[in-house]
Amino acid sequence: MNQTRTFLVFALLFVAYLLWTTWQTDYATAPVPAAATATTLPASGNATPTATTAAAARMAPRAPEIPTVATREQTPGEQIHVRTDLLDLGIDTRGGTLDRAELLDYAVEPGQPARVDLLHAGAADYFVAQSGLVSATGKAPDHTAVFRAAQAAYTLAPGQNTLNVDLTWTDAASGVSVLKRYTFTRGSYVVTLTQQVINRGRVPWTGNAYEQLTRVAPPAPSSHLFGLSDPASHSYNGPAWYGPTDKFQKLPYEKVASEPLDKSVSGGWVAMVQHYFLAAWIPGNAGAQTFQSAAVNAAGSIRYVMRTLGPAFTVAPGQAAGSTANLFVGPKLQNLLQQTAPGLELTVDYGMFTVLAQPLHWVLVELHRLTRNWGLAIILLVLLIKAVFFKLSEKQYTSAAKMRKLAPRIQALKERYGDDKVKMQQSMMELYQKEKANPLAGCWPMLVQIPVFFALYWVLLESVELRQAPFFGWLQNLSAPDPYFVLPILNAAVMLAQQFLTPMVGMDPTQAKIMKAMPLLFAFMFAFFPSGLVLYWVTNGLTGLLQQWFIMRRYNARDAKAAA
Repeated sequence: MNQTRTFLVFALLFVAYLLWTTWQTDYATAPVPAAATATTLPASGNATPTATTAAAARMAPRAPEIPTVATREQTPGEQIHVRTDLLDLGIDTRGGTLDRAELLDYAVEPGQPARVDLLHAGAADYFVAQSGLVSATGKAPDHTAVFRAAQAAYTLAPGQNTLNVDLTWTDAASGVSVLKRYTFTRGSYVVTLTQQVINRGRVPWTGNAYEQLTRVAPPAPSSHLFGLSDPASHSYNGPAWYGPTDKFQKLPYEKVASEPLDKSVSGGWVAMVQHYFLAAWIPGNAGAQTFQSAAVNAAGSIRYVMRTLGPAFTVAPGQAAGSTANLFVGPKLQNLLQQTAPGLELTVDYGMFTVLAQPLHWVLVELHRLTRNWGLAIILLVLLIKAVFFKLSEKQYTSAAKMRKLAPRIQALKERYGDDKVKMQQSMMELYQKEKANPLAGCWPMLVQIPVFFALYWVLLESVELRQAPFFGWLQNLSAPDPYFVLPILNAAVMLAQQFLTPMVGMDPTQAKIMKAMPLLFAFMFAFFPSGLVLYWVTNGLTGLLQQWFIMRRYNARDAKAAA
């Protein structure tokens, strides 16, 4: 199998893989709104739910029901503005809900002032981090209760390492009050939440703390051909959770209502994941937590909930007790995620290629430390991979050289035997045995490299480090298409050179026409792909072309010497 055919196999497998993932996204079972009506129970626990869903009933919570979404939209409370060195946040005093989180180091578009807003309270893109307390025996502030704050704005001052934002709630009749404290730390995307119950009443207070992420599903990715070039359309977007036993688990939106989560987990987390970024609640208290999911109807739109419900605790009169949890809201930087919680780095989802992709990502990061340029790191990584597989490539190209040498004789056999396929195959096998040639010898080295190719594709697709990363000259954003189509045109030139180096002798006429059209077809397709991926492809093709030229030249020289 010659180099041009090898490239075609890689290319067709790659396109088929993209088409398959797009099909899975476009034609997955859609969420069913009818199965997700709202569930509401006042936090005091002294009223009954207005409506109970089948999904919520299957949760069978071991604590008072939590009001996932009110039957009618709650009036927002006052907005508290918090700014740190990495985050610009908004906290709604209704529930103490984090309903805005701008990532100051991540622009929406290169060179523009707008920042990525991971959390937001708008109806169309609703995504918030909620928390609260529930009690079966007394009053408790859930995420619909109104808190009070001492001031409306907080800023992490220069030289200040931590910043506390305190919210308070009091029930005068029972003597129970709650201090909800958010702690922000310089240089961190982790927000620590403390919910402390102070019991100044005469009877013990017993309840549970919970944290949850609530959001609407994003718009469906484009289903047309150009949608294949959008990296976000291939990246998982939706709920996920982790436990030491079950490990990383994804719960697609369409399964939240039909297969709701209700599981006791110790040492895990729940999250809402999207391309490049995520928000995750990480319980801080020891003991088992109950992980739950729900799909609810709020004002005509379906909202999806991932919740962690803590064990019950009791606060005696005159005492105080509570719970803690960490909220990660930021980019999917693997080193940062590993330091935050066990398994959180798995939200950088490489799928079945994780075993290969994680080491490749580590090498890519280390090469960036050396070069300080992600484009150069991609080029060096391709060169390293080519060096590792050099011996396999040598066998592949040597086999191609042998087959090229035999091509005229094979063509003669085709002309001699015409339509007698059996006789022609027998004659070809005799020729292969005599010349010690194996037409499959060039295929196996290529098959070994295919998993590495797909693993590297996912590394480049999922790495937030490459988002808006500049290369040189006209390439100032490796996550966007080449603005002047230089890389797609260069890739077409490489493919043409491969065809010139390996003439299509004896190839079926239809296949030969397809091969001649491939450079133009791929130039057109790559015009819409992120330039970082095209840079990898061009480097891979150019390096393979040089390897092929070198190995075949050496083989021909050795063959000529032996003939002399």
